[in-house]
Amino acid sequence: MIKTKLRKQTAHDRGEAPEKCLADNVQRAMEAYFDDLDGHEASNLHGLFLEEVEKPFFEVVMKYTQGNITHAAKILGLNRVTLRNRLKKYGLD
Repeated sequence: MIKTKLRKQTAHDRGEAPEKCLADNVQRAMEAYFDDLDGHEASNLHGLFLEEVEKPFFEVVMKYTQGNITHAAKILGLNRVTLRNRLKKYGLD
């Protein structure tokens, strides 16, 4: 018997408008960010992006796991210590 993983349908799979896809939202947000720079130079963009995305990402995962760090680390594919450090970094501990 072949085991298959079930995955949640994406907006794209359901034929919904692209604005409901995470990648499209990220692309639009980054384009808006560059438009808002109004000629100024961007710096440390990768770090800024990670901080802007990671905190709400971890908030949602911790809510989903009801604060269970072991479960959260497992579903994230992170070591518990690494997750604890990231949660501390964002004041989510």
